[in-house]
Amino acid sequence: MNFSNQNIKEIIKFYSTDPKSGLEDDHVSMQREKYGPNTFVEEKNDSIFHKIKSHLFELMNMILLFVAGLSAYLAAINDQNFIKTAIVLLIILINISIAIYQENRAETALSALKKLSSPSSTVIRDSVKQVIPSNELVCGDLIELAPGMQVGADIRLIKANALQIDESSLTGESEPINKDADFTTKVGVPIGDQLNMVFSGTNILNGTATGIVVAVGSQSQMGQIAELLESQIKEKTPLQNRIDLLAKRLTVIAFIAGAIIFAVNYFMNTIPVMDNLMTAVVLGIAAVPETLPVIVTLSLIYGVENMARKNAIVRNIPSVETLGNATIIASDKTGTLTQNKMTIQKIWEKSGKIWDSGELSSDEKQLMTYFSFASNASAHQIDSEWAIHGDPTEAAIIQFMIEKGLYDPQNQPERLAELPFDSRRKKMTVVIADNNSKDKFLVLTKGAFDRIIPDDPQASMVHNQFADKALRVLALSYKRISEIPQNLEDIEENQTFLGIIGMIDPPRPESEQAVKDARHAGIKPLMITGDHALTAKAIAQELDIYREGDLVVDGVSLSGMTEEILDQQLEKISVYARVSPEDKLRIVKAWQKKEQIVAMTGDGVNDAPSLRAADVGTAMGITGTEVSKSASDIILTDDNFATIVAAIKEGRRVYVNIKKTIYYLLSANIAEIFIMLLGALAGWGMPLTGMQLLYINVVADGIPGLGLSREQADSEIMNQNPIGVTESLFSRGVGKRIMACSLSFILTSLLGFILGNFVTLNGISPNHAIGQTMAFIVLTLASTLNVYNARSNYSIFSKNKIRNKMINLMTITSLIATILFTQLNPLSKILNLVPISSLHWLLAIVLAITSVLSIDLYKFVLNRKNEKFIT
Repeated sequence: MNFSNQNIKEIIKFYSTDPKSGLEDDHVSMQREKYGPNTFVEEKNDSIFHKIKSHLFELMNMILLFVAGLSAYLAAINDQNFIKTAIVLLIILINISIAIYQENRAETALSALKKLSSPSSTVIRDSVKQVIPSNELVCGDLIELAPGMQVGADIRLIKANALQIDESSLTGESEPINKDADFTTKVGVPIGDQLNMVFSGTNILNGTATGIVVAVGSQSQMGQIAELLESQIKEKTPLQNRIDLLAKRLTVIAFIAGAIIFAVNYFMNTIPVMDNLMTAVVLGIAAVPETLPVIVTLSLIYGVENMARKNAIVRNIPSVETLGNATIIASDKTGTLTQNKMTIQKIWEKSGKIWDSGELSSDEKQLMTYFSFASNASAHQIDSEWAIHGDPTEAAIIQFMIEKGLYDPQNQPERLAELPFDSRRKKMTVVIADNNSKDKFLVLTKGAFDRIIPDDPQASMVHNQFADKALRVLALSYKRISEIPQNLEDIEENQTFLGIIGMIDPPRPESEQAVKDARHAGIKPLMITGDHALTAKAIAQELDIYREGDLVVDGVSLSGMTEEILDQQLEKISVYARVSPEDKLRIVKAWQKKEQIVAMTGDGVNDAPSLRAADVGTAMGITGTEVSKSASDIILTDDNFATIVAAIKEGRRVYVNIKKTIYYLLSANIAEIFIMLLGALAGWGMPLTGMQLLYINVVADGIPGLGLSREQADSEIMNQNPIGVTESLFSRGVGKRIMACSLSFILTSLLGFILGNFVTLNGISPNHAIGQTMAFIVLTLASTLNVYNARSNYSIFSKNKIRNKMINLMTITSLIATILFTQLNPLSKILNLVPISSLHWLLAIVLAITSVLSIDLYKFVLNRKNEKFIT
């Protein structure tokens, strides 16, 4: 039942209650049994065991576990050490530990939602007024509301006296809502326009009221949001899907390569079965970039740290990269795109012109002074800073007076009488002492334009100009009297109209540039707001979110659209106004259906389901509710749209660095596979041992690869379109770059192996061990130094203004480790390396440098063709 458009007598009858005495005591338990308790379903936090299990069973870690298990089995039956197994397990442990350490799920959205219930409510049962815990409310309860209370259930008003509600947790709009018990609504009216209802989780600002509880628990508006939130399952991010796909491809490559080498050795080289199986395991080690999960995680964590410095706190680590590839930003209006502060934009004193900037005339000063006298907002100064208290609309008047030097808190006239604002009258009147007139008293009435001056063509024309710009208009009239009548309503008659003011919550100064930057980066901005369509369109148009030919759709119109019509109209709609939580969720999923990556911002409870469903949910840190924060991936500590755009740049930097890492690691991995295959096919045995491959993957590649996580963003990174949701990690030429680099590594490493295995140098007879040592040194040095090719689109000899000290440190560390393992006997034995001559070393170094320079030459050719090496 839609209680807002039902007659109150029908509701009272429906719940068998009484508008004066409330429910009878014996009916309370019957109502609770019939309509359920006033509580929400709680969601438990993941245990540490569950978190470990979820990370352990990620595909890349599963592959590493398989390699570790098979390696341990072969080591056990061959009476060998378990160093290889231990290293792989250590890598898995480090990766899982880092991921769990960064996760912080102390509170869930639903537990925060439960906390929104007010601790107590005042009800009348069996004619007895009593205070009860809000979770004991039942449908049909007669409830009293007063300032400072948090509403404990959905309530249909019976009586309301100057009742003002803060519904920002439900609608996202911070402007107080004036409620009216006698207001009637039509079917399908948005929550924000149901003026005869108050809803669970909202707050009483001013006034008093009585009403009937009409919905509790999961049936209330807050409960429906809770159920909607619970039904949303966070899907894997595009990066997680891409890493999974990469892991699957590497698994296939490793299996095929292992099968080929097993078959070649079985049919051609008469190698014992267990040795042959060991060779296949070695190839599995070669195929897997063991340090990739660690480097990817560290890249994301570094992105988390950078975002924190830019006022974005990341709760869900993979969302760092996802935000960088967002194609849609669906932003809230109030406080995110705007200043969340009403500001006077225009003034019209009836005898003058419209003021919009500059100095005020004496008549305009008088008009604004009278507006301030007719306001309940006040201000006081603390250490040169002004603190303003009161309704946002009236606070805007006082702020304007302060800015113009017209406000003096010590010289405010005495207020002798007042007719308070009423949502039916839509105006308020005050009587103040007037010592400058023969009449003793000045009457000032402030309110809606049509209630102050119903018929004045010139004033109506100015009002329409203000309204066309979505300004909120207030009018003022006055008269002087010699005595205050007993019936105060009489003093509102026969007044003289003075003028009007127009105000709006203006855009943040940085929002316009941020929207421009987003569009330039190929991202479509949308506005989704609980405000009225006209206001939303005006702000969106000023910020270039709304453009000529775009559509503005409100919640009622959206509800009337079929999925087919919405799909057809979706790309034309840039502004959504007066939308419900279900509407927001529908908008997000409609864009996702078109394979777009959606970043959604919000601050209210009503935003929580869509925040969770979005690819990246972004909550507001200042105005955001605990529910919206708990449902989000990222929290903006400054509630600023510009921060989202800055975070997108950081996300893009992270993603490009991950692609650089994949290029860097896989170039060596692919080379290792083909080096081993070609060695077997040629009948040369294994050009590299399992321990040598593991060293290259973990030390030679892994350590310098850590430095790529700190690489700074290219200056043109925000000039590119986002990565499509179906685009692979090998797109935009990365696959070609990997194969080119791998080919270079294969040729130089095999040449090194041939020189050591077949050619006498410096009087040293060639043998297989020298060949393996030569191949190891060439591939180790080449893959280590290749990090400088990976880090930039430009030549390694070009002047790079951005220095990455971590890469230099990690590369030096890796090179020192390689020297130690080749020169110190105890260490060289671990890797099955043998001493070689200075000529061998010289040739190995030349081959490694040749390999690196060939890639640099390849980059030069690409640059001449205006192609990027890695984007």
